[in-house]
Amino acid sequence: MQGWVELVGPERAVHLFGIRLVGLNAVTGRKVLLSIVAIAALMLIGRGLRALSRRLLQGDRFVAARFWWRQVIRVATGVFTVLILLSIWLDDPARLTTAVGLITAGVAVALQRVIIAFAAYFIILRGRIFTVGDRIVMGGVRGDVISVRFLRTTIMEMGEPPPVQPDKPAVWVEARQYTGRLVTVTNDRIFDEPVYNYTRDFPFIWEEMRLPVPYTADRARAERILLEAVGRHTVQLQELGAEALAELQRRYFVDAAELEPRVYWQLTDNWLQMAVRFVTRERGVRALKDRITRDVLAAFDAAGIQVASTTFEVTGLPPLRIDTGDRPIGAATNIGGGSS
Repeated sequence: MQGWVELVGPERAVHLFGIRLVGLNAVTGRKVLLSIVAIAALMLIGRGLRALSRRLLQGDRFVAARFWWRQVIRVATGVFTVLILLSIWLDDPARLTTAVGLITAGVAVALQRVIIAFAAYFIILRGRIFTVGDRIVMGGVRGDVISVRFLRTTIMEMGEPPPVQPDKPAVWVEARQYTGRLVTVTNDRIFDEPVYNYTRDFPFIWEEMRLPVPYTADRARAERILLEAVGRHTVQLQELGAEALAELQRRYFVDAAELEPRVYWQLTDNWLQMAVRFVTRERGVRALKDRITRDVLAAFDAAGIQVASTTFEVTGLPPLRIDTGDRPIGAATNIGGGSS
């Protein structure tokens, strides 16, 4: 190794086979070592703070608090890491200005989408668009937000209603229940598409159930059965919904909406379609509809009301012709073989 690699001059520059390697000297080595130590120390500090936050904020009621503390720790760790590395490597202000200018120009061109996603992260946190635990539709994905990071948001996917199930990617669950897939969406999608939030300021939604009833049935009684069944399962939700709606009206300019269940009639070719509209929470809709459906069907059976189905009426038949070969229909046939 002697003569191959040498440290020459007061800066202890590295020479390889007599050729000076630009940028490699004792000072650079110390900076590299110091950078590694600083990054490792900050990572250990960040991990320790996250572990401390998990220990102090245990339980389901501190889910949001744990999330916010993790975000603060990540941001603070990243900022301190950048500042320390700049202090180690760019101790000359003139060099710092030149380096920052070059880095800014390169990043602006090469990492445009990354910068937009990173900026969207702070808008999500400060703009009250959504947070962990909210049920949203973002980038064509509907589900619950389980993680928000610098560049990506992770969503626990839910099923879709039948009209949109064939869309890509296909979803095989028909109701608002988890499919088991975790979907990652980049944060910059908030600038390109609307974000639907089911839970942010008004944690209730209006739902409808449609039921076909024959025209010959007791329509008034069928409507009462629907209203009574829905009312039994949503009476508490109506009271809570009224309070939430009053708060929503206080904060935003919205009109008062009907919270009481209501049935709407619609004429069709085969039956009278009754659509009952009611307020429910954003979660547990499928179970609620199941209970209402069971009550309605039991009441319909007791009242002798049937659920309509598609019917066909035959108004005429074309002439029928039967071909029996050589013997015409109605000719006498000698079955026994005798004569008369």
